Amino acid sequence: MPKTGKLFIVGIGPGDLRQLTLAAREALKEAEIVLGYKTYLEQVAPLIAGKETQATGMMEEIKRASLALSLAEEGKVVALISGGDPGLYGMSAPVFEVLAARGRPPSAPLEIVPGVTAACAAAARLGAPLSNDCAFISLSDRLTPWETIMKRVSAAAEADFVIVFYNPRSKRRKDQLALALEEVAKIRPEETPLALVRGAMRAEEKIILSTLKERAQIAKAADMASLVIVGNSQSRIFYGFFLTPRGYGQKYELS
Repeated sequence: MPKTGKLFIVGIGPGDLRQLTLAAREALKEAEIVLGYKTYLEQVAPLIAGKETQATGMMEEIKRASLALSLAEEGKVVALISGGDPGLYGMSAPVFEVLAARGRPPSAPLEIVPGVTAACAAAARLGAPLSNDCAFISLSDRLTPWETIMKRVSAAAEADFVIVFYNPRSKRRKDQLALALEEVAKIRPEETPLALVRGAMRAEEKIILSTLKERAQIAKAADMASLVIVGNSQSRIFYGFFLTPRGYGQKYELS
């Protein structure tokens, strides 16, 4: 009887093994083959020692997704790992886009294992910046036209969302974050809280808590390991914490 394969799409969280979910640990333990971007494989190395691994570089997501599906359909138990959560700028979309292009569902069981996304990790280090409605926007224009991204930035700023910028700045994209923050500054006051968290929950973690007035400095400090959060009209900096009120003070007497 042929062996039944399976594909796990595993979110490994922000990079610290303490933030890895129990379900993610179990999936990695069950997997025979682990595929992923080489940096992510290094982050979970203690949990996959002795297993077959296949590393690919940046911008090879479709290659990884296709290979993972093929191996699972051949009867292998495969873990395709994704930084943060696989459903948020992660590996879930490439897998399902490949399946959609094929025009058929997977022939092997598929399970998505959620993980702690960078926004949640950064928020935990800052206080409560995401306690009201928010918008996640990637500033990478590799797959989305820059004009579309800027329309989304403007719309989110107008709608008074807390804005979380993923992929804020790279070696190739040096100006996108500065341009996005300038667009927000057309609408929001300069005292609006602004935070950069680099390497949240990792040994190299760096946090800069500032305001929109210092947007140029924040833009220069950002890189691909950073996340940038802009507050809404109610957000404020409170004793070194970033607070976006949920609205309890309007409904209840707080003391």
